[in-house]
Amino acid sequence: MKKRFAITASLLLSCSFLFGQTSTAIKPGVYRAVLKTRGGDLPFGLDIQPAGKTYTVFALNGTERLKMDPATLEGDSLHIPMALFESELVAKPDGDVLRGVWRRRRTARQYQTMPFEARYGVTHRFADQPGKPAGTTSLTGKWATEFGKAKGAVDTVNAVGVFDQQGSRVTGTFLTPTGDYRYLAGDVVGDSLFLSCFDGTHAFLFKAKHNSANNTLAGGFWSGFTGYEPWVARFDPNAALPDPASLTYIRPGQTFAFSFPEPNGKLVSLNDPRFKDKVTVIQILGTWCPNCMDETVFLSPWYKRNRSRGVEVVGLAFEKTAEMNESGPKIERMKQRFGIDYPVVLAGTNDKAEASKALPALNRVVAFPTTLFVDKKGQVRHIHTGFSGPGTGKYYDQYVEEFNRLIDKLLSES
Repeated sequence: MKKRFAITASLLLSCSFLFGQTSTAIKPGVYRAVLKTRGGDLPFGLDIQPAGKTYTVFALNGTERLKMDPATLEGDSLHIPMALFESELVAKPDGDVLRGVWRRRRTARQYQTMPFEARYGVTHRFADQPGKPAGTTSLTGKWATEFGKAKGAVDTVNAVGVFDQQGSRVTGTFLTPTGDYRYLAGDVVGDSLFLSCFDGTHAFLFKAKHNSANNTLAGGFWSGFTGYEPWVARFDPNAALPDPASLTYIRPGQTFAFSFPEPNGKLVSLNDPRFKDKVTVIQILGTWCPNCMDETVFLSPWYKRNRSRGVEVVGLAFEKTAEMNESGPKIERMKQRFGIDYPVVLAGTNDKAEASKALPALNRVVAFPTTLFVDKKGQVRHIHTGFSGPGTGKYYDQYVEEFNRLIDKLLSES
């Protein structure tokens, strides 16, 4: 009897040990995370902190701390989701290291995966001690940039690089006519520039050689799972993009109108009483779009502070599918995540040609996001293509200033 009891106790202790193993603790703190891309290691930071039965996780890119969805331990793996972008990091802890994959939904039943690793307590980006950059040239400033061009001088500017170099560390982004490349961070190592960013959907890796003789950059840009473009840039303090107010406009003789459903099925139209005699901001967006996310981070609290002044906002979401049963929950998730109090409707699919057909009064939809400003009489007075997010520094500040100045002007009109 004693022998049987001893065996039973031993089994219980073994089971207790095994169950304890399934709730492996994750070391709290900062990790240097790496995606294994076709262009090489793409580093970014992760800050992981326990929060009860879940973990609070931030992706770190330069000055950005992007909050991911609550992470959970399932079995022996940590799952860090970003539901808006239908992606997640999944990794098993092994001492100071997390090893696993980044997986992102491609179709209803297909996922793309990429190897992922994160090392606890490591905080550098590309090089632990990158040393002094070659020569004395700083990359701080504006760079006229062309993607898709491997050699030769830059003839047509389709982006503007804006960099800030402190020692060998570099932060910045690329401005384009349709938006920015969000927060980029990296290093200058010798005569080479390295920049990266990961935000749950974008995985950006930039490499370039600096030619000090003519102050140019030439290299490669890897994005996502398969994307690649060569790029060249030249230092140009006067580099500029086309006027964002000139790309999308109302066709002559057309009146802008729409009628699309919210996820609950309620139709929303610009003729609804809530918009009558109000200044209205119309946000053309997608839940899959990080630049739209940046605009929403600004617009949602702005609306809460200003709606009592006679301002309304409505979002027209163009999603990967026009099926409400699939896209409706994504819209609701976005509204919940950013505390959106204004209506967001499903307007169609995110193909720009299809979006243009859905809004025939516009000459075309060039970018997500695009923002329309409608006066109290229901007339579109201004259209801004793209969005310069907070990763662009002073360009974001300028946008906010111009946004408020335009709203004040429209509100002052009788």
